[in-house]
Amino acid sequence: MLNVAIVGASGYTGVELARILCNHPEVTLTMATSRQYAGQPLSQVFPNLLGKTDLLCQNPSLEELCQSADLFFTAVPHKTAMDIVPQLRQAGKKVIDLSADFRLRDVAVYEQWYQPHSSADYLREAVYGLPELYRSAIKESSLIANPGCYPTSIILGLAPLLKAGVVVPETIIADSKSGASGAGRSSQVGSLYCEVADGFRAYKVGGSHRHTPEIEQELSVLCKKDVKITFTPHLLPISRGILSTVYAQLQPGISAAMIQDLYNEMYTDEPFVRILPPGSLPATQYVRCSNFCDIAFSIDVRTGRIIVISAIDNIVKGAAGQAVQNMNIISGFAETTGLEMAPCFP
Repeated sequence: MLNVAIVGASGYTGVELARILCNHPEVTLTMATSRQYAGQPLSQVFPNLLGKTDLLCQNPSLEELCQSADLFFTAVPHKTAMDIVPQLRQAGKKVIDLSADFRLRDVAVYEQWYQPHSSADYLREAVYGLPELYRSAIKESSLIANPGCYPTSIILGLAPLLKAGVVVPETIIADSKSGASGAGRSSQVGSLYCEVADGFRAYKVGGSHRHTPEIEQELSVLCKKDVKITFTPHLLPISRGILSTVYAQLQPGISAAMIQDLYNEMYTDEPFVRILPPGSLPATQYVRCSNFCDIAFSIDVRTGRIIVISAIDNIVKGAAGQAVQNMNIISGFAETTGLEMAPCFP
């Protein structure tokens, strides 16, 4: 059995990690850290875990933390991760980091969008944890930078098109909508029930969302040249889920049958990407609580544009589920272990 720990277990990503790991046949959850709830049972903080774990939340010293597990999920905010991850790596531990601190390969780009980076040396070690693109590198790595939720939905939706060069990269527009859990569990006026219910709004408009450089980094790798996109996120009055609608101009002479072949060729053997048949469209309720990414496309013949739609659960494939998928890969487990649950509906 692999001993694993969750650093930062009191947020939505932390509890989702605990839920999945408590049902994983190959691991033992040995530590769940939380300064706020130290000394309280994790199942008291999150009653959905009653009967699944008897762990107490702890606020351990670094030495105690390092001794508690072999692999660590760091589900902590930006900046906090860059202070913890190097110390875990120096102790020889494998780390899957769910913050943005190790996703961007260029430290200057990271510092432009976030803050000064105190552990930039580890950017060279980190592998971007999108299994559908980087499975081989993930398998050999001990530090995984788990992707952001919006980037996961957009990159997976566009990857076959950009690899094949069938769209004009300069024309990409990504319009994404997320449930309120994407804002985190801490108290914020903007995510209160009365602020979210019965409404629908855009935010971080004008290319100011911090996931923008992460998306552009990975699309540029796929395209083999610098790519800039227009990305606008929206807040939906639902608890979880992301729906991304992505637009791009098609190169001349590209048919729907050719596009379908590209998606089938890239994703047929991917356990968590479902390419929907023509006429079907993704929806957040059909991936809820699952590690699936559903993708479909349509071609607007009148304008020559392709519209790609993808749906994920932002806390599972967009965070905790993808992190466990990465753990399975680097640990030599079957990639789907602990993640084979069907989406819950309605």
